[in-house]
Amino acid sequence: MAKIVIAQQFCGPPNSGNGGYACGVLARGLDGPATAVLRARVPLDVDLDLRLEDGAMLMTDAAGGLVGRGARADAALLPDPPAPPSLAAARAAQGRYLGLEQRIHPICFTCGPERGEGDGLRVFPGQIEGAPAGHVACVWTPDAAFADAEGLVPTEVIWAALDCPGFFAWVVLEGRHGALLGTMTGEVLRRPAAGEPCIVTAWPLVREGRKETAGVALFSAAGELLARGHQVWIMGVAPAQAAA
Repeated sequence: MAKIVIAQQFCGPPNSGNGGYACGVLARGLDGPATAVLRARVPLDVDLDLRLEDGAMLMTDAAGGLVGRGARADAALLPDPPAPPSLAAARAAQGRYLGLEQRIHPICFTCGPERGEGDGLRVFPGQIEGAPAGHVACVWTPDAAFADAEGLVPTEVIWAALDCPGFFAWVVLEGRHGALLGTMTGEVLRRPAAGEPCIVTAWPLVREGRKETAGVALFSAAGELLARGHQVWIMGVAPAQAAA
């Protein structure tokens, strides 16, 4: 068992951990593709327990309550991403990012425009010109502040970079906000280096009742697939309750 703390820096809403980051923490100790499920709000700046039990990674709070669970997943269940836009097209798409004009999650670690370089990831996905509605993209160049000793981006930061784009794919398609990240399944094929320009993409997959599923992917500037995944978002959850 290990003690971990998810600091305020890694928030989604002000009072909760970024869902993608928390899912990435659950996935980083597992080999290959993983599925992470969030069961409760991710508390900030407090001790959490992280332990491997029966092949699953469990995150629990001080009272023993389950915050999240990660387990190995079947790669065959992951989506095949659409071909990525060019770097120039992705950069143009981020100029259409809705969060630049609306206060959606302004201090979110992933997508908050009020976060500075090296403090937040500043992933700003917008509609790709000429693509189906809801297919969003942006350019993300990882800051050196997020690199490990090898100069590479850690798994949990990659999962965080893929978090909010899936949310915005549905916002762009349907014009609604208010959703909670419930489940994220993904794999990292190659970790990018700090300073390496990357293309983040996301697209809607299917809606079933209150559940909206999105595909997400990370590519190199040359179009190499670096990471991919899918997410299940639960509609109709107020931001104060959300885990992402």
